[in-house]
Amino acid sequence: MYTITDLYDLEHTLAADYLKGFTYPWEALKGIKEMILALGPKLGPDYEERAPQVWVHKTATVFPSAYLGAPCIIGPNTEVRHGAFIRGSALVGADCVVGNSVELKNVILFDHVQTPHYNYVGDSILGYYSHMGAGSITSNVKADKKLVIVHNGTEQIETGIKKFGAMLGDHVEVGCNAVMNPGTVIGRNSNVYPTSCVRGVVPANSIYKNSGEIIHKEEL
Repeated sequence: MYTITDLYDLEHTLAADYLKGFTYPWEALKGIKEMILALGPKLGPDYEERAPQVWVHKTATVFPSAYLGAPCIIGPNTEVRHGAFIRGSALVGADCVVGNSVELKNVILFDHVQTPHYNYVGDSILGYYSHMGAGSITSNVKADKKLVIVHNGTEQIETGIKKFGAMLGDHVEVGCNAVMNPGTVIGRNSNVYPTSCVRGVVPANSIYKNSGEIIHKEEL
């Protein structure tokens, strides 16, 4: 339930060929920067290199106060709004929203992803049509600075990496002010209640209310 094919439709990202080289999505985090640097020069005339290693599609809207750190790619019809801070190593797809006071770092955002208000998204991959409510964030480093482990009930998967925020599957809805703790994986078509503190794996087609209370949507 937490492989790349379980979580994502690769038809909706420029990173498709790159992601096909991995089984689990967190395995792709280490190479996002290099992937963008290789992909950028091949994007063609519809993209402008507005600064060194910063490629922006001609139809994208980038507000004057937004910061685009290298390397990054901003896709067609995407809005990068006032005060957005893209620190670098960010591949943002088509028809996305990167809103006010949003910070992105070492991420892949599939097409139609919305991070519209006061979100921090670091060392994470957000699937097609996923949405983060106002103030929701990914926490990407454990307090004890140890390597992140993905917990799925009694199963524990060692990732071997220190920085790992969240993997949101396609069509995931995250409520306002929710926190995705390091190593969070949320399956496709699932919802997270506002102000939740999410850990471990949330199955597809579920509603996460709080720790220990996850309801399958068909039960409603």
